[in-house]
Amino acid sequence: MRSRLRRLYAHDRQFAWTARIDHVRTGQGLRRCIRVRVWGAGKNSRALQVDLLSTAPRSAWGDPAMTDGAYPEPKHVRALVDHALAHGWQPDEIGGTFVLAGAGEAEALPLPGFVVTDLLLLAERRSAD
Repeated sequence: MRSRLRRLYAHDRQFAWTARIDHVRTGQGLRRCIRVRVWGAGKNSRALQVDLLSTAPRSAWGDPAMTDGAYPEPKHVRALVDHALAHGWQPDEIGGTFVLAGAGEAEALPLPGFVVTDLLLLAERRSAD
C-alpha cells in the first residue's frame, strides 16, 4: 500500500510529509506507533523522522492497538517541523535523516495524543541484529 504524500506550508516554504502506522510492544501491550517523515526541499533533501507513540487509553475491547485510531494532524506535523528547525534540522541539505527520538524529545515536545518515542527505532535495530 502506498503512503499518501501530504503538504504543509510553514516558514515561507512547502513541506511534504507522510505518516506510516506501525505497532510496538510496550509494558502495556501492543501500542500504535506512527512514523512521521517530513521533507522540506524535495525527495533528495534531508528528511526529518519522528516516531509518535499514541497515548490513547486502553480499550474495553482488549488490545489498544486494535481500537486506537490516532493519526497525526497537520498541527502535530507543524509542531514537529518547528521543533526540528529550532534544534538543527537543515531541510535544504542533501541526503540523510534528522531523527528526533528519546525521552528528552518527549519532554521538550508535548503533542496532544502522542509522545515522541524511540521504541520503533529500537525494535528495528533488534530485528536487524
